[in-house]
Amino acid sequence: MSAVSNIYRSGSAVRNHMERSILSDYDLSWVAFTVLWVLWIWGEQETGHVAAETGVTKGTLTGVIKTLQGRKLLRRIPHLDDRRRVSINLTKAGERLIAEVFPQFNEHETFAVSALSHNEQLELARLLRLVLGGISTVDASDL
Repeated sequence: MSAVSNIYRSGSAVRNHMERSILSDYDLSWVAFTVLWVLWIWGEQETGHVAAETGVTKGTLTGVIKTLQGRKLLRRIPHLDDRRRVSINLTKAGERLIAEVFPQFNEHETFAVSALSHNEQLELARLLRLVLGGISTVDASDL
């Protein structure tokens, strides 16, 4: 229980710090920033993939997309053959915003793990990937 509690508390502390210290200056939520970042890194993506990458439901993503689209930071691209499928991509304004925000975000990421040595940071990342990999392969009914 201690490990899971500390994972949750650490993640929440980092998220809250990022939202208060950086993202609020740009009127971005954690999820909105993550959507912009995913599109910046991988380019145009179907909404289902973006939802999975950001760790939110498709319903939550729909609201974030509407907000970002209203701010002209991304555009919706209908699928040619299947009207149920939609992709999203950054606009030029979205690209400029994420390019401005990300260096500050990254600086605070570095600060968040600064109490750890480089090797400890690598080990922490490795261990957290094991936790993520293990949990994503388990069906709750198997417990």
